[in-house]
Amino acid sequence: MRTLILRTIAPYLSALMMIFSVFVLLRGHNDPGGGFIGGLLAASAFAIYGIASGVASARRAMRFHPMAIAGSGLAMSVLAGLASILFGVPFMTGLWAPPIPGIGFEVSSVLFFDLGVYLVVLGAVTSIALALEERDEE
Repeated sequence: MRTLILRTIAPYLSALMMIFSVFVLLRGHNDPGGGFIGGLLAASAFAIYGIASGVASARRAMRFHPMAIAGSGLAMSVLAGLASILFGVPFMTGLWAPPIPGIGFEVSSVLFFDLGVYLVVLGAVTSIALALEERDEE
């Protein structure tokens, strides 16, 4: 389904969805949302771009293999959980850094865990979606 309208609007829609996915990721740090929903939005953006422009174009836009993204997200989540052990508190206990002026939100191990979940979901769902789209192109 590569209509002219979809091919024209897909890059703009995908960029808007990526920005919104980062907003949902950061909002989920303190409110509903977070890494899972943000990752699904980002993966949907790449899926729409892949439908409109082709799988090869979507893979070039990602720059990294989707499973490498998922693996790095998994490592980030595990490291965020292990950071608490270094401070002598139970595994996965949230740790907060001293406030940094001008940032607007607190940097914590919870944020890094959410970012890891975001990357895992983005990589895994995008890998599945692009594989299914690739199959349909044949």
